Amino acid sequence: MTKRTVGVDAPHSELAAIRAMTAKQLAQLGMAQLAYVRPVMMDGELAFAIHGADGTPVAVAPDRDMADAAIEQQDLVQVPVH
Repeated sequence: MTKRTVGVDAPHSELAAIRAMTAKQLAQLGMAQLAYVRPVMMDGELAFAIHGADGTPVAVAPDRDMADAAIEQQDLVQVPVH
């Protein structure tokens, strides 16, 4: 299965439109289909939190590769957060 990530090969106009969306618009677009990963500290250790499009925490993984794999396994589209 190919990892799906919006942003890597998307046309510039698509990226601009996605970056301009509010959290509410992202949630309406498809919270069930989009996810993003953020580094977090848990018990003094670096971990990676997976969030739905509206910012709702979904899961925490011990490393980035596992977070990416979990998103892919759930057939979600990972979007970059800047």
